Amino acid sequence: MTAAGAPPPPTGPQDPLAEAARRAAERARRGAETPEPSLGSRLGQIGVVGWMIVAPMLLGLLAGRWLDRLAGGGITVTAALIMLGAGVGFWSAWKWMNRS
Repeated sequence: MTAAGAPPPPTGPQDPLAEAARRAAERARRGAETPEPSLGSRLGQIGVVGWMIVAPMLLGLLAGRWLDRLAGGGITVTAALIMLGAGVGFWSAWKWMNRS
């Protein structure tokens, strides 16, 4: 109880300490509900992302070398398809990471 005429203690969004405590309690509650993934799960995610980037690049390399041999040229098509594969791989990895 407060003395007569004394203002009540600040509550709600005006009190930064109460707001910080509320946010900390909310973070702790969410952390308890969804635990951190295991080390093996994290390594698996890294491997998946790596192959999502490398596989399209390798396909571009193989297709480009084949097309360059057919055309009798240098490495123009190979370089272009490697870059295209890198773009596709990074885009698909980015989409997968934002989905998870």
